[in-house]
Amino acid sequence: MRFLLVVVLLAILGTCGLLFFSATPVISPPAVTAIGQATPFTVRISDPHGVRRAAVILEQNGARYTVWEQNQAPRRFRWARRAPDTVASLTAGAKTTPQLQDGRAQLIVEATSNDFRAKTASVAREVTVITRPPQVSVDADRHYLYLGMADLVTFNVQGYYTDAGVTVHGRTFRAWPMPEGKPGQFSLFAVPWDAPADAAPEVYASAPGNNRTTDVLAFSYPRKEQPKYRTRNLTLDDKFLQKVVPELDPRGSGDLVSRFLKINGEMRRANNKTLSELAKETEARFLWSQPFQQQPNSKVESNFADVRNYFYQGKKIDQQVHLGYDLSVTQHVGVQASNDGKVIWAGPLGIYGNCIVLDHGYGLQTIYGHLSEIAVHKGELVKRGQVMGKSGMTGLAGGDHIHFSMQLDGEQIDPKEWWDAHWIKDHIANRVPLPTP
Repeated sequence: MRFLLVVVLLAILGTCGLLFFSATPVISPPAVTAIGQATPFTVRISDPHGVRRAAVILEQNGARYTVWEQNQAPRRFRWARRAPDTVASLTAGAKTTPQLQDGRAQLIVEATSNDFRAKTASVAREVTVITRPPQVSVDADRHYLYLGMADLVTFNVQGYYTDAGVTVHGRTFRAWPMPEGKPGQFSLFAVPWDAPADAAPEVYASAPGNNRTTDVLAFSYPRKEQPKYRTRNLTLDDKFLQKVVPELDPRGSGDLVSRFLKINGEMRRANNKTLSELAKETEARFLWSQPFQQQPNSKVESNFADVRNYFYQGKKIDQQVHLGYDLSVTQHVGVQASNDGKVIWAGPLGIYGNCIVLDHGYGLQTIYGHLSEIAVHKGELVKRGQVMGKSGMTGLAGGDHIHFSMQLDGEQIDPKEWWDAHWIKDHIANRVPLPTP
């Protein structure tokens, strides 16, 4: 009797031990969000006792399709102790599973441990099945384009897509749903000032799985009306350097000229990057309804995309491009908002000195630099013509003025077309409805 009890006890302990030491497979979910015609992905399953069965399944509309399956002989009592991971490089899609339809599906990975208990684990990831790329149809308008300036295109996209917009000379401008619930998309885009005079804007729509479609809108560049960028020579003197260099580079070392070159180059690029990144803070609506205004009674001292050569003691030491207008009136004149908008920057910004940036919606923003005073705060809504501060000579300014510039999705553009009511009507309002004033 005692022997029988011992045997039973050992059996119970052995069974408990088998159950206790059984493992559960750990599945690393595939890094894939969309399945196209033949989408590659990798599955990794970790289990110290090995994997008896592993399978990858696509489930859609109640039907299950096996993409891959692997089986091993069962080992209930003498299982492995340090089995290597099971790694499978797979391909799934409409090419091998033609029953798939465009839309959502579940990509399921199942694995069973190869030990006594044979525990099963599963991981499911929602994916989008895309059997064909989206289709793009662009408006029939002819778009007359100018270097450094903007335009608006409307288009429709058929099929599933995750991103759409316009690309011009390596720059990308996003698309937005048409206002007021109207069908289709639109994109405000710009031709970069440094693009070739035949750069073709492409409307695109893309979906995961390398599904991308493009279409070229009808365009032309009127030769006689292309801007002619000026070249200006600026002479630096010690008085100017002694003013701006310590203010903008208070902890710097070295002579004033080398520190100025660092400010005029590295700081300028860093400040422009900061401005460009403010495009992320735009609102998906028009915040304005009237044409933009130039600072009243202002004189244009510098134009957009002026090439500036800097001379010191008769020697050229630097060259930069001025991406805005320098507007002067009188000292400490009230700086007016060019249009209705929202303050997204109000503070110092390197070479721009005290600076205000207004968002006007859909990636369009205005920039006001060199101010002596700022009278608005971030997040504040302002109206066209509202005084936001006073002009000055902070930052890299040699005299009292306003640096005024505009940017579209982070690309700085020539503001003058936005001051033109006729251009606003032809290029914006006739294509996309603006809010009622």
